[in-house]
Amino acid sequence: MRIQCIGRSPPHARVIVPREAPVTWTATYAPALGAPVIQQRQWPTMNRPVQMSVLWFRHGLRLHDNPALLDAISGPPSMFFPIFIFDGESAGTKVIGFNRMRFLLESLADLDRQLRSRGGRLWLLRGDPSKIFQRLWEELALTKVCFEQDCEPIWNERDQSVRATCAERGVRCEEFVSHTLWDPKAVIYANGGLPPLTYQMFLHTVSTLGEPPRPVEDPDWTGVTFGTLPPRLVKEFQVFDEVPKPEYFGLSQPGYGLVRWIGGETRALQHLRERLTQEEQAFRKGIILPNQSRPDLLGPPTSQSAALRYGCLSVRRFYWNLHDLFNAVSQGDPPAGLNISGQLIWREYFYTMSVYNPHYAEMSANPICLDVPWDKNPTFLEKWKKGQTGFPFIDAAMRQLVSEGWIHHVARNSVACFLTRGDLWISWEDGLAFFLEHLIDADWSVCAGNWMWVSSSAFEQLLDCSKCLCPVNYGRRLDPWGEYIK
Repeated sequence: MRIQCIGRSPPHARVIVPREAPVTWTATYAPALGAPVIQQRQWPTMNRPVQMSVLWFRHGLRLHDNPALLDAISGPPSMFFPIFIFDGESAGTKVIGFNRMRFLLESLADLDRQLRSRGGRLWLLRGDPSKIFQRLWEELALTKVCFEQDCEPIWNERDQSVRATCAERGVRCEEFVSHTLWDPKAVIYANGGLPPLTYQMFLHTVSTLGEPPRPVEDPDWTGVTFGTLPPRLVKEFQVFDEVPKPEYFGLSQPGYGLVRWIGGETRALQHLRERLTQEEQAFRKGIILPNQSRPDLLGPPTSQSAALRYGCLSVRRFYWNLHDLFNAVSQGDPPAGLNISGQLIWREYFYTMSVYNPHYAEMSANPICLDVPWDKNPTFLEKWKKGQTGFPFIDAAMRQLVSEGWIHHVARNSVACFLTRGDLWISWEDGLAFFLEHLIDADWSVCAGNWMWVSSSAFEQLLDCSKCLCPVNYGRRLDPWGEYIK
């Protein structure tokens, strides 16, 4: 879905007058035998009109199923610039810890490698997005900015500022819905302008919208001209020569430093193929959601949550691959329902519930959250964070969380319940802040939604499980031989 933010291009072509005298040249790259020929052009020494199209990566760090990318390379011939801006907030970098930053940087490095194989690169800039786009318009005749929708309200101020900057200068600003299956704002509209307060109401509402769109085609790179920033802007935007390491941002590796989750579209698509093989085997046995019904705490990584969080994997591709696979196995009887991809649908629900609620991740002023008189106990909270509660299963999960940046969702439910209504009676807001720092797949909407749900602070389907409430019996059931806690 395209959302056109600003309507039209400037009424006249702008002329670039370079402040330096770079050599004019055009290089032709053939990355691999049979690959399309890509041109990369530096800025000319003669005055001439130049079109400049920017693909602004925030999430959606992939080339497949990327409608913003398709739009950025379409239309009149132009210089194409794929960029990512380190502004201290985008992609969660304001609250990010080592493992989250590592996964993000790996994803950017993978994207950069793919673009370089096609004759370009990913430009990594530093600064305020609005000011950067203003300077690109002033210096290089910026004509179009394309990006994927960030539907969470915490990004509204950033995006509104960029839209205003583009509008004042006649720059087209194109936003596309591809981080979610449905546009959360369209779901609200279909529900009469109100958020669907229950999950069942949400399911009914999205049923009126029809099936999610299928993924768009892969980009055709034939004839795409990658642009090159002139040295003055490279210096002004503090462009990274290569993707930095987490240590550059002052982050140090915690715990035992085991890396099980690697960021990037290439690895995400590999994991998807492995996951679909597992799902097919389960479907043929009459099992759906095998990762949920039979949790494997020590098995190889199969979750797609981190790849979905950063958009290394398209949620639409995952959804339709699952549903097409189920229909092929069942031969359409019964047809695939939303329960086949239940966790993806809950993800949609949490995004929808947060889209017009800037206080969604807090208890105060949050219209959907119960005002619970939680205790303030810094000592207990610190013990929970360090995995020093004295409950082996809880402590093992917290140590894994900090060291690896990920724990199975059944372990998340356990440690979240233990912190809140189960044992310590400490606010879910404290748990959310810790998860947002350490979990590689943590995002504002889904993570906050799960914390409110587990703590019984919001949503109608409470986590009603006596075994989950007991940190001893739950651990014994999931890890009867104590292999996980070792």
